[in-house]
Amino acid sequence: MTTTTDQPSPSATTSEPVLRATGLVKTYGHVVALDGVDLELYPGEVLAVIGDNGAGKSTLIKCLSGAESPNGGEINLDGQAVNFRSPQDARAHGIETVYQTLAVAPALDIASNLFLGRETRKPGVLGSVFRMLDGAGMRKSAKEQMTSLGIGTLQNMGAAVESLSGGQRQAVAVARAAAFSSKVIILDEPTAALGVKESNQVMKLIESIRDRGLPVILISHNMPLVFELADRIHIQRLGKRAAVVSPKTISVTDAVAVMTGALKVAPEQEVTGPG
Repeated sequence: MTTTTDQPSPSATTSEPVLRATGLVKTYGHVVALDGVDLELYPGEVLAVIGDNGAGKSTLIKCLSGAESPNGGEINLDGQAVNFRSPQDARAHGIETVYQTLAVAPALDIASNLFLGRETRKPGVLGSVFRMLDGAGMRKSAKEQMTSLGIGTLQNMGAAVESLSGGQRQAVAVARAAAFSSKVIILDEPTAALGVKESNQVMKLIESIRDRGLPVILISHNMPLVFELADRIHIQRLGKRAAVVSPKTISVTDAVAVMTGALKVAPEQEVTGPG
């Protein structure tokens, strides 16, 4: 298992974005979902993306994660132009995404879910010839990953995911992303349908990922979560980037007003550089 280390990536020593999108355009027939959207994600930060329904949040994330191909614009990863043709392509470049639907396999255990699609085989002839999976090794690595992220509520890596609570399932999905991501983690509504206690557990998990030096893009309607975690907030409106602001200098009420078009942010008040 190739897990992330506690050391930030080489990008973290610079002020250049890890991920930059410039002028992204995405259309579906006559419907313009993205209209020249820019986005910058810097090392070790949590960038929240908020917006009303239909603002283009999901389309933007799909373009960044390889689920959709933009019709125009450019995406750069560590300063190099990239063209993701599939989510697998984005993952190969170190970008992991946890969608709102989680995409976990309920009947499989925790370790099997962490290694889903990336299973490791036993060493020697058993693995190379008989292609036997290294179940014990995967459970050990899964336990180490959970411990490194501070997930103390999951002790038995052989437990079926269907027996876990909603928050624990979310933790498994996020831990899988953290285990294999080397550049960026994208979280789509990570606290949707979770209670207060479980939402707090997810919040601590995101903080743990940031502390490891991995930048996070957080898409959420949960404003308390956004203002608690985000270093900067990217606000989408009608397929465009309306503003990028700091949660330290804007209120929740004003952020919602920008989302709805009732308020515009002056250019000098925007925070486009590292938070």
